[in-house]
Amino acid sequence: MVAELRHRIDAMFARDRGWALFLVVFLWVTTGVVFFGVQSLITIPGIKIALIVSALLVLIFNTASILAMIRHYESDKDFIYGIDIRHLDAKRSESTQRTQQT
Repeated sequence: MVAELRHRIDAMFARDRGWALFLVVFLWVTTGVVFFGVQSLITIPGIKIALIVSALLVLIFNTASILAMIRHYESDKDFIYGIDIRHLDAKRSESTQRTQQT
């Protein structure tokens, strides 16, 4: 049972990490597309600089926070995902019992 729980925890963590990294890449791509899309509309150099700086700050801080979240989840994944799995199993068991009673 312990090996199965370890496998489920690792699978849930891998899936969450994959989605988090995908969304970070998506944010970078989306920000780049928007920047290059509006770049030709900006005529004042100061506004272009402000746009670049603010976009980079958002990207850097968001990326750092997602990476920190992934590290935290990795170091405490037994507790975080263990609770989720217990609740999922309890709900599945309750649903199965309800189905068998009808």
